[in-house]
Amino acid sequence: MKETKSQPITKRMVWEAYEQVRDNRGSAEVDGISIAQYESNLANNLYQLWNRLASGSYFPPAVKQV
Repeated sequence: MKETKSQPITKRMVWEAYEQVRDNRGSAEVDGISIAQYESNLANNLYQLWNRLASGSYFPPAVKQV
């Protein structure tokens, strides 16, 4: 199996990205989920995100127009 990513995505990378969003008071995005809603099941949500990122099956939604 050929690795297509230049570097593997670790759980730590996902955790640090989440912390940056939280510290910057991230708002609900296209999916409409707030930080508080995301944190209600944080461990599972971060695991699912990491799993999708690491497997290459994550496709981000369209950018919200300002």
